Amino acid sequence: MKYIGTENYDHQQPPRVGILLTNLGTPDAPQRKALRAYLKEFLQDPRVVEVPRLLWWFILNGVILNIRPGRSAAAYRSVWTERGSPLLFHTQDQADALRARMHREHGDKVIVEFAMRYGKPSIPDVLQDMLQRGVRKLLVLPLYPQYSGATTGSTFDALAADFTRRRWLPELRMINHYHDHPAYIRAIADSVRAHRAANGGADLLLLSYHGVPQRYLDEGDPYHCECLKTSRLVAEELGLDETGYKTTFQSRFGREEWLKPYTDAVLKELPGQGVKSVQVISPGFAADCLETLEELAVENRDYFLAAGGEQYQYIPCLNSAPDHIEALAAIAHDHLSGWLDPDRA
Repeated sequence: MKYIGTENYDHQQPPRVGILLTNLGTPDAPQRKALRAYLKEFLQDPRVVEVPRLLWWFILNGVILNIRPGRSAAAYRSVWTERGSPLLFHTQDQADALRARMHREHGDKVIVEFAMRYGKPSIPDVLQDMLQRGVRKLLVLPLYPQYSGATTGSTFDALAADFTRRRWLPELRMINHYHDHPAYIRAIADSVRAHRAANGGADLLLLSYHGVPQRYLDEGDPYHCECLKTSRLVAEELGLDETGYKTTFQSRFGREEWLKPYTDAVLKELPGQGVKSVQVISPGFAADCLETLEELAVENRDYFLAAGGEQYQYIPCLNSAPDHIEALAAIAHDHLSGWLDPDRA
């Protein structure tokens, strides 16, 4: 193996601290070809699908990649904007806002960038750019509030794979969750308060998280427990009792049992239980994306109304709202101890 050296680095620059935000990723375009490339990279990650590799290769390449790209492209077209993929531009906006926030406090000592686990901008490309610009201490902040091996764990895998190719490595710190950070909980609760101030209340607040197979929980993944804790803390911040909120899980695929209760199933049942109005929020997503804008805001709304519900409101993700940026800054500062000390920078 030929290792990546430091010959292209600007060694005249002072050493800097880097903050790398990461998110899942997005296709380059809402087209079948782009979706096939994106889904192939995503679904062949063994952290995402824990099936014996040879068996999964045949399923993925023989079935899924011949059927799913066309369906997914149609869904992506329904949420695509003039700025492109919502997940991409929201994450870009978050990085830009956090960069400005950190610059006001620390000047040029801190560099903030973002990368995607799958697709572009890729983790290796962004890392190379940051190291060339003088980053010698790197804080990685995956935008997954609740830890799962399939998300945060996979991000670490990508970092480690890149580092195995480098002759010189930066000091590394990685935030593996922030599901109970007070600033994050306040930001979620405040977004609910703001929505209710503008739109009125509802019979129930539904907190919907991306699902994972039940087997992951059984084998020790803490994701389910962290989702429940986030919901409980948000409810406490809002002053809701157990009848005022409910936690559910969405976006399952395949035949395996996933974390329950399922969001779509619950929404179909609620009207029959006397719940006629719901407000839905997804605290597991830092930025609006296909799963929130198409699945939660549209598809699940139709389920609820068809079952007899009367009012369905989706509360957007935090995206680049000022409270969210302040929360991300607070989370980052909690892990930067010593690195920004003038005598040690």
